[in-house]
Amino acid sequence: MSGVRIGIDFDNTIICYDEVFAAAARQRGLVPDGWTSLKSQLRDYLRAKPGGELAWQSLQGWVYGKGIGNATIFPGLLDFLAACRRACADVYIVSHKTRYGHQDPDRTDLRIAARDWIRGAGLIGAADSTLHLDRIYFEDTLAAKIDRLASLDLDVFIDDLIEVFEQPHFPQQTRPILFASPPAASHGRYRSTPTWAAVQREVFAT
Repeated sequence: MSGVRIGIDFDNTIICYDEVFAAAARQRGLVPDGWTSLKSQLRDYLRAKPGGELAWQSLQGWVYGKGIGNATIFPGLLDFLAACRRACADVYIVSHKTRYGHQDPDRTDLRIAARDWIRGAGLIGAADSTLHLDRIYFEDTLAAKIDRLASLDLDVFIDDLIEVFEQPHFPQQTRPILFASPPAASHGRYRSTPTWAAVQREVFAT
């Protein structure tokens, strides 16, 4: 598929926070020693406890801000971006990311932190980079994110959240691909893929 326009979510799609969340939760005494579960499991664990929602928001604000440097690129993403480059695809990052965390007393700018991580990971800045700074968009609300997707006239959008694809104004011309491990049941228009290798096969039929 040559010349395709591809959009990718950022949090938990490009960048993996699982180990950072687990380490920070252990350090704060929010989970038992040795806890190594996924971010989604940690979220559900904390929310089930009294005051857990505030604890989760505080943890999330730290991880997405000051703790982001310890996050990693999802395996297979670089290979996917290389395939995009070979196909002369235009690639955009479109993320629902507020400027500040809800429970972050340090008021770390989450968007600056994310851009710095992207640069530090080597995803932008090189002559042969697939991603470019002027194609990275952070939006205040989910509705604004969907509006941005529509304005970019994307062929494909990849996200880890089903609710993005279930928005009534999600653009009809854009093919949704869910990045989820373990894979979720595919419903409606979106396909569920558990790895970036699977995403690459889905997009480029390789």
